[in-house]
Amino acid sequence: MRQHSRFFTRFACTTAPTIAAIATVAVLLCSNGCSRLASHPIVAVAKEEVAANARVIELLAGPGGTVICSPTVTGRANETDGIAAMEFEASGSKGRGIVVVEGKKLGDEWGVTMLELRPAGGGEHLVLTADLEARTGTDTPKFDPSSGKPAAQKLAPPPPGDIEITLPPGGPPR
Repeated sequence: MRQHSRFFTRFACTTAPTIAAIATVAVLLCSNGCSRLASHPIVAVAKEEVAANARVIELLAGPGGTVICSPTVTGRANETDGIAAMEFEASGSKGRGIVVVEGKKLGDEWGVTMLELRPAGGGEHLVLTADLEARTGTDTPKFDPSSGKPAAQKLAPPPPGDIEITLPPGGPPR
């Protein structure tokens, strides 16, 4: 019986610190990753707009109320592709919701391409992209199928109508 208890004591003494170290590293990595998203440029712009937007304040906090944005941000931001999609919670005295922000990186600058508040418990999404554009003066490029092609994208001339292909005599080599 003593031999078993010595084995388990030795096992517990060497394994417990290892497990604790791994758990600590995992927590640090997760918190570091979350803080990187929380400090992303489009998140900062989104939080500023949500906290100051009259429609959001009316919905979540009521007149004269304050909207608080959560420091926890989830999602992804890919510097290589220049695409980001993240979300965080916003709350006030009347309610709460999830803020969804998407952005695109052009050159060295990130721009918000979509910003909306999705109220908890359902309800109509509050699209804030136009509000942000009006407040900041930044216009998000939009696709317009009726617009003409830019001069740089003119079509190449069509190929000639009568093309003659001459093959050498005999068939393919075998």
